[in-house]
Amino acid sequence: MDEKDHQIISELRRNARVSLSALASVTGLSRVTVRSRMDRLVESGVILGFTINLKDDLRKIPIRGMTMLGIEGVGTERIKRTLRGFPEVIAIHATNGKWDLIVETGTQTVEDLDVVLGKIRRIQGVRDSETNLLLSTQMNIDV
Repeated sequence: MDEKDHQIISELRRNARVSLSALASVTGLSRVTVRSRMDRLVESGVILGFTINLKDDLRKIPIRGMTMLGIEGVGTERIKRTLRGFPEVIAIHATNGKWDLIVETGTQTVEDLDVVLGKIRRIQGVRDSETNLLLSTQMNIDV
């Protein structure tokens, strides 16, 4: 990937519906070149898909958090399977450093979040945890 690919991705992150003409204008490339670069980014797996984020999606889960988990032993796969069964779990991310997993959660109330965090902490093999509430979400992220 070169600087032009990064520019295309940055513009698509701002607005996944941006026109080829607008992308061509921003990058200084032709529409045909922009289209072929986008196709290449999709085919190579750099771009996994195009999506939109709706305000209502965030309203449906007003209390969102990121829970970092420290896992003891070799139980990570079992713990991930258990977490997938929790309807409040939005995503599970493997990571490095102090924490082994980062679990995105979403609930209707803080009390509901407290209940699910208690369940997560009681999973056998969860050594320790730390949860941060998401206060706002910045949708326009630059590369």
